[in-house]
Amino acid sequence: MESSDQLRILFNKYLQNLCSLEETQRLMDYFEQDEDKDRLKDLIIDVLEIQDERYETNPAIAEVLAKVDRDLFIQIQETPSTIPDRKNKTLKLWFKIATVAASLVLISIGIYFFNHRSVTPSAIVKVEEQEINPGDFGATLTMANGKKISLASVSKGEIARESGIVITKTDDGRLMYQIDEKLSDPNAINTLSTARGETYQVTLPDGSRVYLNAASSLTYSASLLQNGKRVVKLIGEGYFEVAKDKRHPFIVKTNKQEIEVLGTHFNISSYTDDEVEKTTLLEGSVKLSALGNSKLLKPGQQAKLSGGKIAIVETDADLAVAWKNNEFVVESEHIEAIMKMIERWYNVEVIYIGEKTKERFSGKVSRFDNLSKVLEIVESTGEAHFDIKGRTVYVSK
Repeated sequence: MESSDQLRILFNKYLQNLCSLEETQRLMDYFEQDEDKDRLKDLIIDVLEIQDERYETNPAIAEVLAKVDRDLFIQIQETPSTIPDRKNKTLKLWFKIATVAASLVLISIGIYFFNHRSVTPSAIVKVEEQEINPGDFGATLTMANGKKISLASVSKGEIARESGIVITKTDDGRLMYQIDEKLSDPNAINTLSTARGETYQVTLPDGSRVYLNAASSLTYSASLLQNGKRVVKLIGEGYFEVAKDKRHPFIVKTNKQEIEVLGTHFNISSYTDDEVEKTTLLEGSVKLSALGNSKLLKPGQQAKLSGGKIAIVETDADLAVAWKNNEFVVESEHIEAIMKMIERWYNVEVIYIGEKTKERFSGKVSRFDNLSKVLEIVESTGEAHFDIKGRTVYVSK
């Protein structure tokens, strides 16, 4: 069992979206236990008091609270009256939480989808009972010498040493590089790749952190530097938190474009089977170049690259990085876009039978849910039907 200090640190990390997949699952498992409710109540009160107003814009808080049973929820609401020194602050917080209690019920289920039509209970058709588990934390590291290391099974600590580079697996499961510039070989190329159903994080030699989504790869020299620039190549989807270094611009190359930054947070979706390549900026600034065209991107904007042309649109950046926070979130998406996410994360094949539905879907789902639960809720809209046979999902209208 976790100690109180460990739980408090883990809970704080979760509310700030800093938990790894393994840490999030450990925390969720604890909140679903029925024992030690007093300890759980104190933890929630202490941490939420520190978070204060920020809970309103942090769905992670609501998700954790939804794991708590109704009796404990009531206990926490009543607690401020017995603690005078923090009465006003905590009362204010819990009064607001009470006003969104209805939404907690939805979040506790972990998933909801909706479209423009109302659905009656009789319209809900249960998907064939067959459990396909969600993806997990894992990847394969291919070293310059051709050696492949499975990062899901390798022990924590130092896992490789090559050309002045020491590669370790941290306590929270991430990959981390440490470099001796005098001994490093700029020609030593590493590739970190995730299969379908895998996600991973790596801290590069410069301190930049990269989150890889399923079916993606990141290729880079072990020293990271090429001709005075920090250069990586991405296939698939990655979220970047780039360390600032004015002397060495950070370059991300995809099959279609090149993105240059100094220090910023952004997401790139560049799957080969997607017609549009999307770059979404959360903070800082980036320059995109493709076929002689270039654009500057500002926070809250998304660049869509298609046919060599770059279109800039305003967007909700949280939608683009929901996968990093262990959620699928879609807004007015066609069934094909939803099923591509499902293919990659659940490692299944999707086959369409007959005419595809033209309805657009919006909503969110926890990436920890089994596939049958996800499809059951989508099917409840009455706009799509699913049959699961083995690892193949058949989609019909």
